[in-house]
Amino acid sequence: MQPQQPPVPPVTVTAGTSSTRPTSSSDASPPAKALDVAVVQFDPYTDKDANLVMLREHVRAAAERGARVVVAPEYSMFAVTRLDQRVIDAAEPLTGHYVTGLRGLAAEFGVHLVAGVVEAGGPSGLVYNTLVAAAPDAEFAAVYRKAHLYDAFGFRESDIVLPGPITAPATFTADGVVFGMQTCFDLRFPEGFRRLATAGAQVLLLPAQWIPGPDKVEQWSTLLRARAIENTAYVAAADHAAPRGAGWSMIVDPTGMVLAELGEGTGIATARIEPDHLDKVRTANPSLNLRRFGVGELD
Repeated sequence: MQPQQPPVPPVTVTAGTSSTRPTSSSDASPPAKALDVAVVQFDPYTDKDANLVMLREHVRAAAERGARVVVAPEYSMFAVTRLDQRVIDAAEPLTGHYVTGLRGLAAEFGVHLVAGVVEAGGPSGLVYNTLVAAAPDAEFAAVYRKAHLYDAFGFRESDIVLPGPITAPATFTADGVVFGMQTCFDLRFPEGFRRLATAGAQVLLLPAQWIPGPDKVEQWSTLLRARAIENTAYVAAADHAAPRGAGWSMIVDPTGMVLAELGEGTGIATARIEPDHLDKVRTANPSLNLRRFGVGELD
C-alpha cells in the first residue's frame, strides 16, 4: 500500500504510458530544435544557503555557455554520505526556501533547471528524495520522487526516505525537445528509463549522488551508456564531486558515445542535443518500435 503523498504543485507533464512509439522531433510541438544541455558537478554539503550560492555560480556559467537545460545532482539541497536525522531536519516542502531559490535561478538565467531536494511531508516523519524541474518562468515544469531507494552496498536510504509513488513518467519540454527524469539508483532499473522513452522522452536526465566504491565509476559509465543505447536517447547525468560522490558526470548520445564528461572535481560539462541526429539513429535502429514487451508495475 502506498503511503499518502503530499500535494504536488502544478506541473507540465507530457507523459502517458499508452504510447506505442517514441516521440520524434517531428512529433513535438513546437518543432524540436538543437539545444545545449549542461551537467553540473559540485560538492553540496549541509549548509543549504551555501549550496544554493554554489549552484548559482554553476548555473550562471552554464547559461553563459549557451545551455538551455541545466542538470544538477541529486541532494543538491543538502548532502551527507550517510543519511541520518540531519536529512529529516533539513527537509522542506516544495514551497520552501530552497526550491523557491531554484525557481529563481531558472528565471534569472532563462534556463530549465533540474536539481535534487529533500522534500518534507512524508508520513512517519520520513522525507522524499525529489527532483524539481524549474522552468524559465519560475514555474514547476516537472516533479519526480525517487522510486528505487539506495538499499545496497551497505546503505539503507529507506531508513530516512520514502519511495515515490508510481505515477505517469515525469517529463517536460524545452525548445520542443522532451526530457525525462530519473534519480541515481534508478539507473540500475532500466524499466523506468524505458517508460520515459515510450512516453516520448528524447533526453534522459539522471541527477545522482553516486557513492564512491570499488568499480563504481565503471558501473556508472557502463549503465549510462546502456540506457542511452537501449532507448536510443541522449542521457545527461550529474553527480556529486568527490569525496561525497564518485564524479564523472557525463552526457551520452543515442549511440552510446560520450559527448562530454568530467573527472572527480567540480565543474560543468555541456553538449548539444541534435534532434536530427536522434531521428537518424532511431530510423537506422527502430528498436523502440520493434518491442514486444511492455513495462508494468510489480505488486
